[in-house]
Amino acid sequence: MLKKTIQKLLHYFSKKIILKYHPEIVGITGSIGKTSTKEAVAMILSTRFKIRSNYKNYNNEIGLPLTIIGVEKTPCKSIFGWLVVFVKACALLILKNRNYPQVLVLEMGADKPGDIEYLTGIAPCKVGVLTYISHAHTEFFKTINKIAQEKRVIITHLKKEGFAVLNFDNPVVMENAPKTKAQVLTYGFKEGADYQATDVNLIFDPQTGWPAGLNFKVLHQGSIVPVFLPGQVAEHLIYSALAGIAVAGTFGINIVEAVNALRDLKPLAGHMRLIAGIKNTLIIDDTYNSSPDPSKSALETLTKINIKHVAERYAVLGDMLELGAETENLHREIGMRVAEHGIDFLITVGEASKHTAVSAREAGLDEHRVATFADSATAGKFLQDIIKEGDVILVKGSQGARMEKIVKEIMAEPLKSSELLIRQEPEWVG
Repeated sequence: MLKKTIQKLLHYFSKKIILKYHPEIVGITGSIGKTSTKEAVAMILSTRFKIRSNYKNYNNEIGLPLTIIGVEKTPCKSIFGWLVVFVKACALLILKNRNYPQVLVLEMGADKPGDIEYLTGIAPCKVGVLTYISHAHTEFFKTINKIAQEKRVIITHLKKEGFAVLNFDNPVVMENAPKTKAQVLTYGFKEGADYQATDVNLIFDPQTGWPAGLNFKVLHQGSIVPVFLPGQVAEHLIYSALAGIAVAGTFGINIVEAVNALRDLKPLAGHMRLIAGIKNTLIIDDTYNSSPDPSKSALETLTKINIKHVAERYAVLGDMLELGAETENLHREIGMRVAEHGIDFLITVGEASKHTAVSAREAGLDEHRVATFADSATAGKFLQDIIKEGDVILVKGSQGARMEKIVKEIMAEPLKSSELLIRQEPEWVG
């Protein structure tokens, strides 16, 4: 009852605040890539405008209004904390805050049907970004068509003068392009995208031998602009940069300005972030969340990192959650990919990921190079004992698998965990 009352009050106040201050709104949704795209868009727009983007993962019916109000931490069950929130909201409506953001960059999540409609009802967008539609939350949406039906609201609610920014490489996204009244801008690697990435190269540090970032070129209306993303290792993160550049164009920021801003973009915690490991190893920390397509991409990235002859590549994979009836088949598919890519050692965490292990063995991975664990803590201790100098370790899993505990177990500087890892707040660690 209390939660419903709070949600209604948040809806009322946040909508009134939007109507009073009229910020331009960029809404971002999709099955994957929302947070990294939000960060890229916010980084570029902040060079020209006063902006605000979601705090942490505040992308739902509670978190998004808190971002609009300007509250950085949810009060949870504190009545006094919520009172402070609503006092702040009232002050924004009664008084004139001249520092209120000109642009809100809002990631919009959907756990169930109707979520995106609810959020865009609060914050109607000038620009709607649809990043990617794939198998995620299928436990609640049942089919990918139902997911697409939900996600496309981000572009179908746009007015004629708005902009729909779409991932050109994702057929399910592009099937929905005709359903918007807004001007459509596309981005991707395939020829025909308005903002096309080409000539991608992973750059290595000559001193350490580890990756230093990604180089690529952006083609747009006959122009070619080189881009460098420091610290980035995964090609799929280029999509976020391209989306940011496309959104920037709708605000009058040219490509060169946008590309220069991206040089300051830091890898997000838990999003294919490179972290130094014990014994002079390298960790690819992708522990924020997991679903099938990002897992495949992460495995491909792992294979592209140079290692010494005696070193090995490890895939440490936790359960991919909320996949419903597809759980077994999708985990088995990942196991096949591990074997096909020639990954040297597979470690799985959780019940569903046992299917990954079985499938990898069936596809040819030596059974002595596959280990399964019930929890991340035990897996982390096992991994700590067997890795050696020069090894590269990919760690990935859904939030519930708590795979960041493994990264903390094997990182070279665990005292920096609060700075480098996801979910290090007291409510998670305690």
